[in-house]
Amino acid sequence: MESLPIFGRHDGSPAGWAVSTAPVAYPDAVRAMEARAAAIARGEAGELVWLLEHPPLYTAGVSAKGGDLIDPGRLPVFESGRGGQYTYHGPGQRVAYVMLDLKRRKPDVRAFVEDLERWLIAALAEFNVTGELREGRVGVWVRRPEKGLTAEDKIAAIGVRIRKWVTFHGVSLNIDPDLDHFTGIVPCGISQFGVTSLADLGLTATMADADIALKRTFGQVFGGEDAR
Repeated sequence: MESLPIFGRHDGSPAGWAVSTAPVAYPDAVRAMEARAAAIARGEAGELVWLLEHPPLYTAGVSAKGGDLIDPGRLPVFESGRGGQYTYHGPGQRVAYVMLDLKRRKPDVRAFVEDLERWLIAALAEFNVTGELREGRVGVWVRRPEKGLTAEDKIAAIGVRIRKWVTFHGVSLNIDPDLDHFTGIVPCGISQFGVTSLADLGLTATMADADIALKRTFGQVFGGEDAR
């Protein structure tokens, strides 16, 4: 099971960062997040952003609909306590699990989700990619004019859980995952639009590049110094 660093007691200092270099099994990640969130709530650990990849798998959020799992035998499926519907995780996708104490920041769930969206948009801008929001569609989208005037694809997803005003789960940003795996589900319950990645957009970016962008822009949205 993954063990997360404590970074001392919760003292209001900027969030710490942890990066897992090997894929982390989803159940291990959930157990580690839950333990860390509980420690933050007790004042025994500092806030943390955890960057990782998962092996290929599907997760079902609390709003998942059975019919949206198109190919049940394709990949392992895990029930998840996060918000949202079905999503895919796998190599080439940067997952950022965000464990923050909203009691000391701002106890507003909607504002927190909006901050996650702004963070992803700022990180994409580091690659000269324009991420956009759409009413009624959670996540971050990019226009695909080469596919049609109104075509657009999803490049980043958001799914969070909050317990005792401490957040966990978080966001996923597609760097260079196997996009074919998304065809085994209706991603986030939206069938009218596709899924893309930085690689699919023609950009050569590594996971390390993505981490630099995420760390550099985090402080712009959530306060504190940017991680360099």
